[in-house]
Amino acid sequence: MQADDLILVSVDDHVVEPPSMADFFRSHVPAVYRDRVPHVIRRADGTDAWLIEGKEISTFGLNAVQGRPPEDWGRDPSNFDEVRPGTYDVHERVRDMNANGVLASLNFPSWPGLGGQFFAQNDDHGYVEAMVRAYNDWHIHEWCGAYPGRFIPLGISGFTLGGEWMAGEIRRLAALGCHAVSFHADAHRFAKFDIHGPEWDPAWQACEETGTVMVFHFGSMPNFMPRSPFDVIPHSMPFQTAIFAAELLWSPVLRKFPNVRVSLAEGGIGWVPYFLEKADFVYDHHRAWTHADFGDLLPSQVFRRNVLTCFIDDETGLRNRDHIGVDTIAWECDYPHSDATWPNSPEVVIKSMVAAGVSDVEIDKVTWQNACRWYSFDPFEHRTRAQCTVGALRAHAHDVVTTPRDYGSERHGQEMEHNAGRFLGQTSA
Repeated sequence: MQADDLILVSVDDHVVEPPSMADFFRSHVPAVYRDRVPHVIRRADGTDAWLIEGKEISTFGLNAVQGRPPEDWGRDPSNFDEVRPGTYDVHERVRDMNANGVLASLNFPSWPGLGGQFFAQNDDHGYVEAMVRAYNDWHIHEWCGAYPGRFIPLGISGFTLGGEWMAGEIRRLAALGCHAVSFHADAHRFAKFDIHGPEWDPAWQACEETGTVMVFHFGSMPNFMPRSPFDVIPHSMPFQTAIFAAELLWSPVLRKFPNVRVSLAEGGIGWVPYFLEKADFVYDHHRAWTHADFGDLLPSQVFRRNVLTCFIDDETGLRNRDHIGVDTIAWECDYPHSDATWPNSPEVVIKSMVAAGVSDVEIDKVTWQNACRWYSFDPFEHRTRAQCTVGALRAHAHDVVTTPRDYGSERHGQEMEHNAGRFLGQTSA
């Protein structure tokens, strides 16, 4: 298979919420909360932040550096003028997806936190409920709805409100066609329950009943050494995911809810073969006294049944795909984060596929079929298969400039005025 023939569905990308989202919130929350909706401010020093209940939240940094020169990534962008418009403008995002040959994308939030943990310290539950619902409605109707067939909807779970509330929101979202919800791997860090008890059972049951995927994105930050260089963080990300995966596997969740689907985003796959081998070893050697009971299955079989893993570029994992389960591997781009392979994702992934000896049938599974099956997403609902390939999508993107540039500099001022500046004045509500 050639790069142009690929169909790419990314199960992990990110949205930097645009300032215009505040307008949507005002028209979709109860009147009592309209003066309290999140909105963007431009500080006196020229930086932008979301102002939410008196707290200023920056949504830039390494999560919004694509399109800028790599050597400049350490100088974090500080406002909307300094990032590529595709990070926050859905129209420009789709153009960037076309340039990268990506048909569809699942997008994680920024300022609310990966599972909505920003609201963990807010005791006004009515306010939190209104904001979580408004965010999910914005994501489904404004972001995903702007281009049907180009995005897989993903709701934030609102886990800070508890399992029963989550269950209701999961069912509400499923009725709107959204079958993916982002939870947090470390809810216990926010004074909530961990996953080893029954407290989240209503949410798991709602997922199982509605065919909703519970998604866990890498987000846990271990206790690094005081002088650790930054390189340690991206290097160790897959292994932090593996630690959570062990918690999940040995928790009651996958045994109590055998039909629930879970996805581990931005975690890589190279670690999975040994992880599964070790799980079966532990089960064989210790279950007599730990009383772990997977019935007539092995832990590795339960993991393959219930969990989708994903990768950006992972030749080691692809070489060991049979030990992982080729039906439970999906590809991700991670746009606009620093790890993203944009705008060369097709070339990067096909190189690893060829090196690992992956067949054309398996390539289709990994690059789109597994993701579409897991997330109940029909990639050809709005266009023919021939219109979904890398080559077909890139044919619509000849005018998209992908050369790295210094956004926000004087020589690009007019371009930014046309793109980012249309959303944001000196202060934007």
